[in-house]
Amino acid sequence: MARARANNYDHKRRAILDRSAELFSEHGYDRASMNKIAIACGVSKANLYHYYTDKDELLFDVIRFHLEELLQVVEAADQPGLAPKERLRQLVAALLEAYRDADAQHSVQISSMRFLSDERQTELKNMERNLVGTFSDAVSAVAPQINGSTLLKPVTMSLFGMINWHYLWFKSPGPVTRADYAELVTQLIVDGTRDLILQPAPARAVARRR
Repeated sequence: MARARANNYDHKRRAILDRSAELFSEHGYDRASMNKIAIACGVSKANLYHYYTDKDELLFDVIRFHLEELLQVVEAADQPGLAPKERLRQLVAALLEAYRDADAQHSVQISSMRFLSDERQTELKNMERNLVGTFSDAVSAVAPQINGSTLLKPVTMSLFGMINWHYLWFKSPGPVTRADYAELVTQLIVDGTRDLILQPAPARAVARRR
């Protein structure tokens, strides 16, 4: 008979994920053994294996849970009926707020996904694409002249660059709040794309047949 789950199973599993994320972020996924994870989580190694069969499964859930929460927050914040700039600002503000107290999980997502199997990476990357897709739609509404062009992706990813790496320098509390930074990032995208002109692709020389 399978062992029954305790009533606080999900709570304990989440605590293990949060502590593991901190350990992976601080010391590196490749240097964190299951024994070290158990010690950091304050549980026995046998008890840790009750929740996760191996380190890869643990890493996968750290990133998966983080992405699920980001997707839920962004989906709730997205209002396509708003003016384009305000829609984008609300999305940026929501994502920045979702990153609050999640620096470790965010760092692990960026640095350690590569350690997972191709199948698991594909699942997580599809979640990332869904997140990027929402912001891409908002960017194309702000700058309709690049909608459907080769510039839409680099502009969208530049937006994510400003958001995703803020944790390296952002201090809370500090002179710039998350709301202030959301406004700044939004304005940079709006102003930076206003006069963006698509350049025609360079003509390719066609070799003459002799």
